[in-house]
Amino acid sequence: MANFIIPYHLHNSRLDKAISYLVPEYSRSYIQKIINDANVKVNNVIINYCAFKVKDGDVVDIVLKVQTSSNMQATYIPLDIIYEDDYLIVLNKQAGLTVHPGAGNHHDTLANALLYHFKSLSNIGGVDRPGILHRLDKDTSGLMIVAKDNNTHAMLAAELADRTLVRKYKALIWGTMMPINGTITSNIIRDKVNRKKMTTSKSCGKYAVSHYKTEKIFQNGLMSLIECKLETGRTHQIRVHFSSAGHGIVGDQVYGNNSRKVNSCAYPIKQLLVNFKRQALHSSYIRFVHPQTNHLLEFTIELPYDMEGLINNIEVYSSLNFCIKDTA
Repeated sequence: MANFIIPYHLHNSRLDKAISYLVPEYSRSYIQKIINDANVKVNNVIINYCAFKVKDGDVVDIVLKVQTSSNMQATYIPLDIIYEDDYLIVLNKQAGLTVHPGAGNHHDTLANALLYHFKSLSNIGGVDRPGILHRLDKDTSGLMIVAKDNNTHAMLAAELADRTLVRKYKALIWGTMMPINGTITSNIIRDKVNRKKMTTSKSCGKYAVSHYKTEKIFQNGLMSLIECKLETGRTHQIRVHFSSAGHGIVGDQVYGNNSRKVNSCAYPIKQLLVNFKRQALHSSYIRFVHPQTNHLLEFTIELPYDMEGLINNIEVYSSLNFCIKDTA
């Protein structure tokens, strides 16, 4: 069972919408089903009406139903396990690995690999997402948490919802943020034209907050290494937020006009960037309270070789005073 307290900004929201916000790893249809099946209580009263309006401070209890049927196959893919106990796993996902099955890829995902390596995984997030509490984009590397049982999964989901689970990322962005340390706040919604993309909105979508600080500036402001701390976890949040601020992530082929910016660079830098085929984004830090032991766990992982190599080489060329052709 998962337990949540409705925050003030969800006051007077529909019950299914509020739960979807608090536990974003579950689909809206799944949430509506558990409500309709009388598996949700509000202030200790069973509510089986999706449009029920919740109030600030309401206590919501959810009985998360187990889903049992799946055609997923276990696939051998090496995994970099940082920590493991009887309840959860912390791993360092490699860039290029899709987290769970989707259109066109049903075998070579992290989910398939988890089935191969572990006998027991939670399934309340869906049978096609065994153990998966949160996701990283295919070409984003770094730390992820995997739950081995449903109770651990639900309790970690509660930490995500109340923002006690801390996540930090390293990103190489175009240009220099002003101010160099700050916060980006905007709603994020699916793009109406390209449904594979997300975009910002003033009036619609889900509230999203990204805190950042600048760690290094390269090539007289051509690029910067930033650390980003997520307060919320929306789809493509960091990529969308920095692109909307005019400082897209280096290597991002979807957001931020990466190709045009690469072409504006001097030859040595341009060649480095042409060979870097993914967004330079890495989940570098996670901190959370272990749901079963109540111990505070904290993990930091260094940049992967490709990002580290790119940054080191940019620093070398910067020291040789190569300049850019155009920063527009």
